Amino acid sequence: MEIKASDVKELREATGAGLMECKKALTECNGDKAEAAKLLKEKGLAAVEKRAERATSEGRIFVRQNGNKIAFIELTCETDFVAKNADFIALGEKLLDVTFEKNLTEVSDEHKKLLEDLQIKIRENMAVKSVNVFEVPAGCAAATYVHSDFKTGACVIVKGSDADVVKQFAYDCCLHLAAFTPEYITKEDVPESFINEQKDIFKAQMDNDPKMASKPDNVKEGILAGKIKKLLAENCFVDQMFVKDDKVSVATKLGQVGKEAGAELAFATTKLFVLGK
Repeated sequence: MEIKASDVKELREATGAGLMECKKALTECNGDKAEAAKLLKEKGLAAVEKRAERATSEGRIFVRQNGNKIAFIELTCETDFVAKNADFIALGEKLLDVTFEKNLTEVSDEHKKLLEDLQIKIRENMAVKSVNVFEVPAGCAAATYVHSDFKTGACVIVKGSDADVVKQFAYDCCLHLAAFTPEYITKEDVPESFINEQKDIFKAQMDNDPKMASKPDNVKEGILAGKIKKLLAENCFVDQMFVKDDKVSVATKLGQVGKEAGAELAFATTKLFVLGK
């Protein structure tokens, strides 16, 4: 049967498939556009399966606050070009929509289903790498931040007060997390294995330093302890020098802001998001 150019064009606009693919599908389906669209989707999904092992190191971090809930979604793809595509960005917003509508708290089949049409259309592997939802308790100050490249983001919730000064501090802490990307939040979060590994490295360095040979063991132990303390301060969020005031640590600034707000403050949530990690 004769396949009209207008039907091919309409099917292409509906599916994103190539002109020749659309014409072939219409021919196989005797001009039935609905069946042709279904056939193209089936073929597209099969191609998606073949691409599933391809690396998805690019993408964007999406964030939205809806009432007392904050959702972060990490959507990845293969190329930076696709990450900047309007359809890809719209997909991220749809993922946020379904997250709130369905009260989802982790990556689900409903998230994955939303990827299908765009994967078929642009022929690139994609994945919802993570879904994180945070609840903001009453009387708490919450803030979010996503860097301009959309590859780094942060969420901070401070409990004790929701005063404007605390909200600003929470936002500044988000900036701090994104800027310094600390490995840990507090010293208690640092694995013992990491500390022992660093001790071995520092000991080896000291053993190879001629200036250290004559020093007593207790002095060497003191120097080693000092090196570990400095290392933890550099890698733990609350002990780092605050991004907006490098004269004080984050923990000290928390206390100062608490005095200004007339409340005892504490971090309820401190979460850093780095695309692909």
